[in-house]
Amino acid sequence: MARVVGVRFREVGKVYYFDPVDDKFEKGDHVIVETVRGIECGEIALENSDVDDSQIVKPLKKVVRRATEADLKVVSENRVKEQEAFDICIEKIAEHGLDMMKLVNVEYAFDGSKILFYYTSDVRVDFRELVKDLARVFRTRIELRQIGVRDGSKMLGGLGMCGRPFCCSTFLGDFQPVSIKMAKEQGLSLNPVKISGTCGRLMCCLKYEQDTYEHLLKITPKQGAIVDTPEGKGVVVETNLISGVLKVRLDRCPEAAPHTFGRREVKIIKDAQIKVNRSEMEAFKDIEG
Repeated sequence: MARVVGVRFREVGKVYYFDPVDDKFEKGDHVIVETVRGIECGEIALENSDVDDSQIVKPLKKVVRRATEADLKVVSENRVKEQEAFDICIEKIAEHGLDMMKLVNVEYAFDGSKILFYYTSDVRVDFRELVKDLARVFRTRIELRQIGVRDGSKMLGGLGMCGRPFCCSTFLGDFQPVSIKMAKEQGLSLNPVKISGTCGRLMCCLKYEQDTYEHLLKITPKQGAIVDTPEGKGVVVETNLISGVLKVRLDRCPEAAPHTFGRREVKIIKDAQIKVNRSEMEAFKDIEG
């Protein structure tokens, strides 16, 4: 076990572990730390805690010091500079005819030694001349970094179809893999418009209930399964995973309307297999996250 603090550099970003040395930090404190990008100012997201060594990327860097008022002023000034740099970069992108680039965000290094420009693009972009032009304007190291559409949505923020702010820009630190299989198992419409987020990828919220659905699928007879019920043997014709209600067509009266039973009232004699439509799965590859 190691004693660490968790530091976040963006409002809703990944939490990185640092050695607090002998200091005690509270959530919301600002600290100066050394990262692979240089000296940065971050916010404590996890107070002094013990974590397993397997969760730590070694060597564990130490917290340099608490952030001072002067440090926070530098951070505030950098936010203003970032907006100015964003506007200038938009102009330069237009001048160089790089219409395929969509600038998403700009980040100043804490000490001003580097400026990062984040962009999205569907094609490979030759931005060498653009970098030279930006370097002449800002007189510092310039880095252009291409990001995916999900990361772009996380940085920009917005409202989802549910009417709430994007999960990725409010509380999701890391993206989780999302597949069309999840939508299929949850009985959702496979219409891409209904199960895709604003970013064009499958909605992150498909992941939230997946563990529950996987459990329910294991204990619920599938449609087509042969089961034994209090009224005799029959075939499952309809299931409701959430309520656990099954509709069974009994062998003794196949022409009659299906009888309704609870999941716990039946016993599986022979379960059915879920058939996977591979062509349907292939059609959704582009929106899987």
